[in-house]
Amino acid sequence: MAIMITDECINCGACEPECPNNAIYEGGATWKFSDGTGFQGRGEHPVAGVVEADEEHEAVNPDLYYIVTDKCTECVGFHDEPQCAAVCPVDCCVDDPGHRESEEDLLAKKAFMHL
Repeated sequence: MAIMITDECINCGACEPECPNNAIYEGGATWKFSDGTGFQGRGEHPVAGVVEADEEHEAVNPDLYYIVTDKCTECVGFHDEPQCAAVCPVDCCVDDPGHRESEEDLLAKKAFMHL
């Protein structure tokens, strides 16, 4: 499953630089699949379908840091545990029950973004 940031977030930003997929954004910031990844052009994302690398997407949360579910791999293939959760001082980076994914799915997302 992906990780989500709860409303208890204090906007400290500790999580953002730890994400190997650049899936964490400051509140209000737009995002792209190409941000911090090797993905370019157009491709078939293993979960989201056909996506454009440089298409700009609206912020998921206008006020607090947020995690883009389609970019989050729970650090599978990079680390033994999600790094955002490991560094969060208020424990607000938690499993997202709305986005359950297998390890195979998470590794496929990693491979898609980091060619």
